[in-house]
Amino acid sequence: MLHGEDGIDSSGETEELKLVRLADVLFAARMEKLLNEWRSGLLHGGNASSEFPRISNGSNQSMETVFHHMRPALSLKGFTSHQLRVLNSVLRKHFGDLVYIHSNDKSSSSRDIVVYTDSDSDKENLMKEAKDERKRLAERKIQSAIGFRQVIDLLASEKKLIVGHNCFLDIAHVYSKFVGPLPSTAEKFVASINSHFPYIVDTKILLNVNPMLHQRMKKSSTSLSSAFSSLCPQIEFSSRSSDSFLQQRVNIDVEIDNVRCSNWNAGGKHEAGYDAFMTGCIFAQACNHLGFDFKQHSQLDDFAQNEKLEKYINRLYLSWTRGDIIDLRTGHSNADNWRVSKFKYENIVLIWNFPRKLKARGIKECICKAFGSASVTSVYHVDDSAVFVLFKNSELVWDFLALKRQLESSDGPVSVLHPLSKILEGGNTGAADYEAYKEICSSHVSEVMFSDQAETVGVKSRTRPNAQCETETREENTVTVTHKASDLIDAFLANRVEVETATSN
Repeated sequence: MLHGEDGIDSSGETEELKLVRLADVLFAARMEKLLNEWRSGLLHGGNASSEFPRISNGSNQSMETVFHHMRPALSLKGFTSHQLRVLNSVLRKHFGDLVYIHSNDKSSSSRDIVVYTDSDSDKENLMKEAKDERKRLAERKIQSAIGFRQVIDLLASEKKLIVGHNCFLDIAHVYSKFVGPLPSTAEKFVASINSHFPYIVDTKILLNVNPMLHQRMKKSSTSLSSAFSSLCPQIEFSSRSSDSFLQQRVNIDVEIDNVRCSNWNAGGKHEAGYDAFMTGCIFAQACNHLGFDFKQHSQLDDFAQNEKLEKYINRLYLSWTRGDIIDLRTGHSNADNWRVSKFKYENIVLIWNFPRKLKARGIKECICKAFGSASVTSVYHVDDSAVFVLFKNSELVWDFLALKRQLESSDGPVSVLHPLSKILEGGNTGAADYEAYKEICSSHVSEVMFSDQAETVGVKSRTRPNAQCETETREENTVTVTHKASDLIDAFLANRVEVETATSN
């Protein structure tokens, strides 16, 4: 019949329980007698009392007449799972019209009952009802355990437009919590995300890429709170503006406790709910300035397919500091990145074997103190022992290398107090142009740390001369640079950005 949570099967299809212990035999006899009395009372109009006496002295077991789906039944309380198995065996052997059921009510409390059925068809209906009830209970438990996952599944199934602000990490968190472990590469992650959420728009992309909105935001940050203050002051400050740009705003009403208002401000920035509210307001104002008419509902029926949003959809910032953008439809990064500056390899200096306590930011600060705040564009770690320094121009490269040689050859107080002294501390710091990096990478020998690789290849921890001298001193020792090494640096520095390679004179 049913397979209960305690393992009892009352379908009659399993092997009959063999009663070996005397206690089981006596318990089965008592149950047969009590059940027969109760059944006889039902059939012959006898005394089927609502409550039976205790089964034995000192026992908490009891049997009470109840109704189950309009059928008379006995509620069993205080019985062990083994006793219920013995009782079920008695039912199968002696009572064809009595059915044991183990079920749970709506409050998830377990219940053991014996139900009387007046025909075979009624018995089949009872079994089907009990099976359906247990299935519904299991589904409720599953839905309760799923929790917020239902919201994520609904968003994915509906293929609606997902709106966020600088939301790459938010999407990654949603993926890891509700889809699965994060893939090992950005390409695999993008492919999987696009299959679950095919339409995502980042309002930060929208504000920086659209010329009109970018012009509006040029004097302020495009952070969430700044964008909200700039585009939605009537909500944040409850004020009216004379700005013609803001006069074209779309009105947003918020319903709180069945009361609608248009100037609600919870003041809960950086809280998930209010951040979502601010993002929605920014998106609504941005769409309004793109020409959306929110009064015409036909435009909103297929929001994600609207041509006015097409070029902004499915582009997310991988790194806001560098401006890297990834296209979720193709997996290509920086496909439409207007912020990434093209650079030349001749502007790069490789520094290795510096004190390990120094990181990219510290190295950049030291060099900028010596050559000016705008002298260095970026500093990237190759590993813990080496960095690339991207200078503003190639002249600064040779100035840096020359100054390093000068400081290393001097023992005066200037070399100790100079800003570069932190980088040169220990006397083992090496520095060279980009050609040296290609030579080091082209070697068939491979070491774990880059500084060890440089020493193994024969490029000692020293400042290399400029490009012209280098050409003269290693005419016959130049190693052909493999495509692999060149591709490696291209991918590392530019993150697959198409760069303009400088042509040598």
